[in-house]
Amino acid sequence: MTSPALPGDPNPSGDREAAVLDAAATGFPAALSDLGQLVRIPGMAWPAFDQTQLERSSEAVAALASGTGVFDDVRILRAAIPGTDEVGQPAVLATRAARNGKPTILLYAHHDVQPPGDDALWETPPFEPTVRDGRLYGRGAADDKAGIMAHIASIRAVAEVLGDDLELGIAMFVEGEEEYGSRSFAQFLSDNKDALRADAIVVADSGNWDSSTPGLTVSLRGNARFTVRVRTLDHASHSGMFGGAVPDAMMATVTMLATLWNADGSVAVEGMIERDAQTPDYTEETLRDEAGLLPGTSPIGDGTILSRIWNKPSVTVIGIDATSVAAASNTLLPEVTVVISARVAPGQTGEDAYAALEAHLRAHAPFGAELTFSDVDLGNGFLVDTSGWAVALTREAMRDGYGVAPVDLGVGGSIPFIADLVREFPQAQILVTGVEDPHSRAHSPNESLHLDTFRHAVATEALLLSRMNDII
Repeated sequence: MTSPALPGDPNPSGDREAAVLDAAATGFPAALSDLGQLVRIPGMAWPAFDQTQLERSSEAVAALASGTGVFDDVRILRAAIPGTDEVGQPAVLATRAARNGKPTILLYAHHDVQPPGDDALWETPPFEPTVRDGRLYGRGAADDKAGIMAHIASIRAVAEVLGDDLELGIAMFVEGEEEYGSRSFAQFLSDNKDALRADAIVVADSGNWDSSTPGLTVSLRGNARFTVRVRTLDHASHSGMFGGAVPDAMMATVTMLATLWNADGSVAVEGMIERDAQTPDYTEETLRDEAGLLPGTSPIGDGTILSRIWNKPSVTVIGIDATSVAAASNTLLPEVTVVISARVAPGQTGEDAYAALEAHLRAHAPFGAELTFSDVDLGNGFLVDTSGWAVALTREAMRDGYGVAPVDLGVGGSIPFIADLVREFPQAQILVTGVEDPHSRAHSPNESLHLDTFRHAVATEALLLSRMNDII
């Protein structure tokens, strides 16, 4: 679709928009209640967890979509996982055809969540939504069940005000395995390409500058995650009898991993690139507050703080299999297994970054340690084309929905499936938005949603839908 003509007045009906905002505000308590019900469902896509909970979650989302009264069709679907005999987790696809030449918008979110981790680290139970100090606490409250409810609540508000005048095409795709790698995502797009085709795509799975300032995500880092097993012995040996002459796997692993970083903590892997781009002002004091950095601990890396997070690579060891402290004995370990998660600068592919990491580790494996690589999971970064009409419309809606001009954000995290959206729908404009703020603690204990941020996000999306409906 070519760029549509916009009305001569960017706000053709102030009374109607005021009514849309009023409907969004009036419907907010119901949206918050529905969000709480979604948070109560512990839907995690990892096989170790009860998979029937994801079915419950998808059914709840489908019921919410049907309840808006605007969709022509609401279905729960699964797609095959390429290269396997498995199918992916249940996703919800709701569609409404455009009328009278209006554009179509695709709204994305996901209903699966991260595992809660250690319940003892939560101040309140992770799947019992709790409001305190202006925030809703619970696993998935921010990531990403609030994204689902931002879509539902904004559709409700627009439908209430516009009624039969709502001619905008709307598709809503709520995935069930984003936290587990979106393994069937590409196949789902291929299977349902016609139903998902849109002029603009809102991916509600990112964050904002702060709790009161909206952000439009314009760059994302890619990712390269993999497992490496390090072996030095064919069996465990007594550390007193052979220690000092025989390298154990832990010594080899620690020595090898230390070469991944320079002394200042920046990545020391040849072949992992950086992106040169300006970043907004952001102080070390803000970093300490938002990240929870201990008073005696210094930041790492070089350059501006946001360039380190948005435009440079990072490497993190996120898992390790070795003898536990409780089971420690005077033994030389024969093998250690680690999981490494790297974030890749926008502009470099996940494949190239992984190749650089594997080559580096093989070149720096000490004492002839044997390395075995497995479980490789790669994703590419993303740079948004900000010149399109939908981006301009979204920025205006954010300004009016929050009462504050938005900030263009880079994000240090990754949303690899966006590359699949770009491949399948090259003409669609991608809009990466979200309801999180820097204190949401997504993926961590005590995840929470700032309620005013959520309220403003709903108002913003309601305005966006209303204004897209005015496009002629």
